[in-house]
Amino acid sequence: MSLSQETLEAHLNDPAVLCCRRPAGTVLSAADFEDPTIFPDLVDSNLMTLKEGGLTIKQALGATLINDGEALTQLTPELLDGIAADEPEPAEPADEEPADSAEPADEAPCCCSAAPAPAPAVTTSDGYVHLHLDKAEGLDLSFPVGAVSGAPVPPAAPVAPAPAPAEPEDEVPADRVLRTLVKKDYPVTKVVLGDATSYADGVLTIDKSLVEAAKKADPLVKDVTMEVIDPSDRHVYSNTIMDVIPVAAKAEGKLGEGVTNVLSGAVFVLTGMDEAGVQVHEFGSCEGYMDEKIRYGRPGCPDENDIMIRVDVKIEKGTGMERRGPFAAHSAVDVIVHACREAIKDLSGVKPVKEETFKDVRRAGKPRVVLVKEIMGQGAMHDNLLVPSEPCGVKGGQKNVDLGNVPVVLSPNEVLDGGIHALACIGPATKEITRHFFREPMVEALQTDEELDLTGVVFIGSPQVNDEKTFVSERLGALIEAMEVDGAIVTTEGFGNNHIDFSENIAAIGSRGVPVVGVTFAAYQGQLVVGNKYMDAMIELNKDPEGFENEILADNTTTPEDAARAILMLKTKMAGIPIEPAEHKWDESVIEANKKLV
Repeated sequence: MSLSQETLEAHLNDPAVLCCRRPAGTVLSAADFEDPTIFPDLVDSNLMTLKEGGLTIKQALGATLINDGEALTQLTPELLDGIAADEPEPAEPADEEPADSAEPADEAPCCCSAAPAPAPAVTTSDGYVHLHLDKAEGLDLSFPVGAVSGAPVPPAAPVAPAPAPAEPEDEVPADRVLRTLVKKDYPVTKVVLGDATSYADGVLTIDKSLVEAAKKADPLVKDVTMEVIDPSDRHVYSNTIMDVIPVAAKAEGKLGEGVTNVLSGAVFVLTGMDEAGVQVHEFGSCEGYMDEKIRYGRPGCPDENDIMIRVDVKIEKGTGMERRGPFAAHSAVDVIVHACREAIKDLSGVKPVKEETFKDVRRAGKPRVVLVKEIMGQGAMHDNLLVPSEPCGVKGGQKNVDLGNVPVVLSPNEVLDGGIHALACIGPATKEITRHFFREPMVEALQTDEELDLTGVVFIGSPQVNDEKTFVSERLGALIEAMEVDGAIVTTEGFGNNHIDFSENIAAIGSRGVPVVGVTFAAYQGQLVVGNKYMDAMIELNKDPEGFENEILADNTTTPEDAARAILMLKTKMAGIPIEPAEHKWDESVIEANKKLV
């Protein structure tokens, strides 16, 4: 594969290798060199060997082949005529002599010793003296006669007073708060199953009869069970985990603003299989003991001391890989969660243990940035609900697949207020589940960074058909162009097919002159098989020592540390600072080094 002129200029100091067979007498140009970015793959495949003593592209450029050259031949001095010599290093400039030690310059004649100039021609008319100097090459000067002769000077025409100079503006444009969200946390120290649903004195009581109501949520639901798992009793075998859902309810206002009451210390965990015993999953599942299959403390997972309310749903045989099957399971658990929401809507007489305030702010004069989150939407079981009626709920949410996977903008506060209910059943280690969006670390970090102006969060699906992938990526590019941002971060969950969308989304943004950073799991198992020139700033999310989808829930998802690396990478790119090329293969030491830089 020959080089373009642009690629050539970026690789002048890389080894010179012929891309194709070339006859003797060929004068080498960009079209004759192989792309250095694929050298590691060629070497690994034993298709090429690189030895010491080879020429760089810069040295070989313009030289002439002495003999015929085969494809993938490394160019050395004996193969070429007219090799470009390395340019000598520029000589250091000599130290300047001090001013007081320099040789005296010839003295310029002073005005009193100059030869007399020809007498100027002076005439008077209309009360003005007209002075003509031949020495000045025809320059004519006029001034009032009275200035030299004492003659009366005609009154000058009235001149309007000059406007007073404007006072310098010392005021800096103020930041503008668009909306404010307050999350009030109420502790849960115990969860019991009883005859009614209520919350009081740290105890969440859930009506046992809600299980029967959950079974009627969808015809595909065949059975529902519910149990409470305390932190000390987690060695419990479970079907694959489909979702982790916080209990949160709007107390004031609508999604993204006002007040949201949140129960801290307890979360719902949705698990499931079909009637035939097939786990509801796609690429990998995490059935097993719950103390081993969850990475506790990740943004999407239960925390170390959380009580888990596990709702296990059995759906109709064969529907686990269809959109309707997982949606039925999520509809069932939402019946129970919603009853808990209703119980905590009005807690006006209860003091929260913590209050968090989130603000959507326009920061005047700061670089405008956007976060683009690629979510699953490939038409099988991949679905997500956007902007439900209640935080993290199901009812009222719009499915991104039904919307055509086109970009949809949410405010940062809408995201952090449960504006996404995740239905996607991709590999568990890379899956961003509902609780992840409720406390999405990338949104929180960008929203509070006072050096940036976060304009919004764009959610875009990953269609199954290639033509649709291109369509939605181009719509993303048009949207970003209209937003007039200065930088963008693109994230994606999972890997494989959706990396096609990932690369197209980055190209759609980068091709419009917007600096862009990509964030994904790749490592060993999910290494990128597609790419483009705009994918030069990438953040790796892998935490598995071997670089695999390890089937531990949310292990390879975004953490606050990942968000910090991505934001620093974006600032670096927006500042025009060169970013070093990535290693050919995943290398954990690169990540550790960047963490230290952050």
